[in-house]
Amino acid sequence: MTDDAMARVQRAAEAGGEGAVAFLRELIRLQSAGEAAVQARLAEAFAALGCTVERRRYRPAEIRLRDEFAADAAMAAEEREAVLARLPGTGGGRSVIFFAHPDGEPFQPEHGWRHDPLAGDLDQGRIHGWGVADDLAGVATMVEALRVLEDAGLRPKGEVILASTPSKRHARGVHALLHGGVTADAAVYLHPAESGIGMREVKALAAGQLVFRVTVPGRLPDTNEPGHTAFAHVAVNPVDKAMVVLAALRALDARRGARVHHPALDAAIGRSTNLLVGDMRTLGDGRASRVAPAVQLSCALSFPPGEKLADVQAEVEAAIAEAAAADPFLRETPPRLEFLSGVTGAEVTLDHPLWLATSEAVRRGTGAAPEINPLHTSSDIRNPMVQSGIPCVGLGPLCGDLTQNGGRDEWVDAADYRRGVAVVAGLIALWCDVARND
Repeated sequence: MTDDAMARVQRAAEAGGEGAVAFLRELIRLQSAGEAAVQARLAEAFAALGCTVERRRYRPAEIRLRDEFAADAAMAAEEREAVLARLPGTGGGRSVIFFAHPDGEPFQPEHGWRHDPLAGDLDQGRIHGWGVADDLAGVATMVEALRVLEDAGLRPKGEVILASTPSKRHARGVHALLHGGVTADAAVYLHPAESGIGMREVKALAAGQLVFRVTVPGRLPDTNEPGHTAFAHVAVNPVDKAMVVLAALRALDARRGARVHHPALDAAIGRSTNLLVGDMRTLGDGRASRVAPAVQLSCALSFPPGEKLADVQAEVEAAIAEAAAADPFLRETPPRLEFLSGVTGAEVTLDHPLWLATSEAVRRGTGAAPEINPLHTSSDIRNPMVQSGIPCVGLGPLCGDLTQNGGRDEWVDAADYRRGVAVVAGLIALWCDVARND
């Protein structure tokens, strides 16, 4: 790509900045009519830019994945729709898939926002709206980046594939396309991150994550009395037995922390794997004077690219089995281990052509070289890599107060969103190469 082409991209992005913001605000307002209305508007916008558009219906539970799973209860059960748009290249360039998800967190009428969550308010340089950062900004960026190239009089030489794919609650939209035959030379996941540096952050590494639950049994005292305090010595308190399992998990975490290393993760946070017990609760009625029948531990274990999901599962199983075997009660009445979900990590190395093109597009679009944030555990950048062997990176504008994190007044920085449109248009030009229409 020539410097003239990049200059054209920058001028077109600056000229179309207000229109890009207006389109994102329109998508926010359309949510009041439901996800189908957002998808229909995206399909219309893709078609207007010369794409062939396909709307694929699928059921998440029917998509069988490689090195990834989720319990049926955790998955979206209803049929979903992915919007797939293709802009054919003029020939001779590399192809790319851009994907983002149109679905956000379930809307809560009692939201406590200061801004109307479905109005797309623009306030002090921030675009506020339900799902604006998770991930309407991503799907809007795809549309606006193609519009920039059209306004710049440039046509990609390689095919550009745009996919608006449901993701929340294991909706598996991008998986449905990847396993349905959609492929390319590279992929880019467009999603803002609360990094504090916005478009200068590139996701090029995603650790894997295993989520599991351990239910530790106890034994009630042999009495019909409503209170158990006087009989506690003849009961088996599951709280005590949960401490046995908790100690085993802590020991496993310590062993893995000493053994498992990845240079990027070690450099960023000083550790490459963690086992978190995020919740511990008794499965009784909460009364202090009664022995609960069981205690439940909810856990998540992160692991770096290169480790196999099945191997990590086996380590967890072995640690809990060993702890149970050493305890007389748990040996006879073992804990119940349930694996709820698991994803495999993946990465793009710093010498890969996709990283080099992305880095250059970010530098030209923002004026500064990007940084890699390797701490996005289970990021969707993994999907093209793990499922189809397609290298993938992720990027997006500065955002904050995400609804999924318990925040209020979710926002995306308007100026950084406009920069993001320019960066993505530039990345298409760099990766796919472009031809002038005039």
